[in-house]
Amino acid sequence: MTEFIHAALAFPAVVLGALLAVVLAYWLLVVLGALDAAATMVTAVALSLFTALAWFAGVAGTVLLRRDHLTGTVPAVGVLAAALVASFLVTRLLMRPLRYMIPEEVLPSRRDFVGRMCVIRTSRVDLTFGQAEVRAADGSAAVIQVRQQGNQPGEEILKAGSTALIFDYDADGEFFWVMPYDAELDPHRRIN
Repeated sequence: MTEFIHAALAFPAVVLGALLAVVLAYWLLVVLGALDAAATMVTAVALSLFTALAWFAGVAGTVLLRRDHLTGTVPAVGVLAAALVASFLVTRLLMRPLRYMIPEEVLPSRRDFVGRMCVIRTSRVDLTFGQAEVRAADGSAAVIQVRQQGNQPGEEILKAGSTALIFDYDADGEFFWVMPYDAELDPHRRIN
């Protein structure tokens, strides 16, 4: 047991052990709910697996060096390089089947609002002014900038409380194009 502890506290295993401690702290915070997964799940698992394998290879390499009475910086750097390369290759091999078992997180986009109904929150909507509230697929609400083309004869004028359909997003102006829409026709509405 003392041989393992000495190897784990020697260079290069101690460097890889510090990285492993960071990975373990990350997963502990994710499990406790204090941290949301910043990276996609596949990336987080791959980095964690790479770090754990590199640490194990570093400890094993350090034990082998000590048993052969090889000391010094050059053999230790060689063990570090070998541990990183071996860990990369094994992680890449293991992640191929795991990639299909771990769902990839889909990040929300502003374009997700296109096709949704919104409720106008300003006194008017025209080519230069307007805001509306829209509900995302997860139920959260967002206030967005909206614009309406010039009204056609007989077309409803959008004002506070009106419902509208978001039909396009203008990335340059960072606003959504809307048109009058009957709330009863909304396929995303909540039925109570």
